[in-house]
Amino acid sequence: MRILVVNAGSSSVKLRLLDANQVVGSADLAAGSHGFDVDAMRDEVSDWPAPDAIGHRIVHGGTRFTSPVRVNAEVRSALAALTELAPLHQPKSIAGLDAVTELFPDTPSVACFDTAFHATLPAEASTYPIPRPWRDDFRIRRYGFHGLSHAYGSRRAAAMLGRPIGDLRIVSCHLGAGASLAAVAGGRSIDTTMGFTPLDGLVMSTRSGAIDPGIVLWLLQHGGLSVAEVERALEHESGLSAFGGTGDMRAVVAAAESGGDDAALAIAVYVHRLAAAIGSMTASLGGLDALLFTGGVGEHSPLIRARTTDRLRFLGIEIDDARNLDASGDTNISAVGSAVATLVIEAREDLQIARDVVALIG
Repeated sequence: MRILVVNAGSSSVKLRLLDANQVVGSADLAAGSHGFDVDAMRDEVSDWPAPDAIGHRIVHGGTRFTSPVRVNAEVRSALAALTELAPLHQPKSIAGLDAVTELFPDTPSVACFDTAFHATLPAEASTYPIPRPWRDDFRIRRYGFHGLSHAYGSRRAAAMLGRPIGDLRIVSCHLGAGASLAAVAGGRSIDTTMGFTPLDGLVMSTRSGAIDPGIVLWLLQHGGLSVAEVERALEHESGLSAFGGTGDMRAVVAAAESGGDDAALAIAVYVHRLAAAIGSMTASLGGLDALLFTGGVGEHSPLIRARTTDRLRFLGIEIDDARNLDASGDTNISAVGSAVATLVIEAREDLQIARDVVALIG
């Protein structure tokens, strides 16, 4: 099957045409303020072979969509109704879906969800200790995100190690502009760092990650800030960017190496939170067999991998410095004799989506 994978982000849409898992067409297009340019998409794909099916990355599936689903009018309406749960991401996902459907109206489309991989979270991991009406009426629970990346990375880790995924306890670290961890036991997510929204958890490029909720209450009650101002700051002016104006880890590392105190502090805070969260995920698993790094930072920052794993030696994690520095593509960077395998894995959400499409429609 030829499968067109549509990965619509906040500012771009990535189009990948896969044929037997080989990329035969690739395009990254910017998104305008009102959605995606259908004409620009048409120009890009006009010379590509026609797809047999289309797979869409959808950020939020709520509690209803816990596995891939074929898109029809009723499903599309249900996805739009979930916008309140992911107001920054869901509209872009739907805009991408609508734009590609306009190009290929007769081609079957499948929605694949970032939240679906975490539908296996046990109640103790997914439930917040808040009043029951909040949990029941407002559907507040830990949903988790980056599920497509965590699912692919876990399967790829098992293949690289030559072991059945059912036998492995894995902590998957998706570190990009957004960042999250997943504790994966036997191929199933049992814990994760992102929660009700993608704002929770690790320090990210421009997002704060987990903070004391009392900070928000204090800023609203005593700081004179509006809800919109607090939201904008936590989503777009926090994380790495709060220490010097840039959320690009490459620029932060370069500034730190040049003696920048703010940049050095940004890295220290990032690594402190990351290492602590990996320890927490390991506790959920009851031990650790493999640690994997994926995403832009996870794949391309030897410094972050080295500093993080150095804090985790007590778990039996040892990496080979030369392998870490030279890692490219899918690489095992474990030191000889390390009790835990440490892997760098290229993020391939497109392959996971294609796999889900084939599994659903054959």
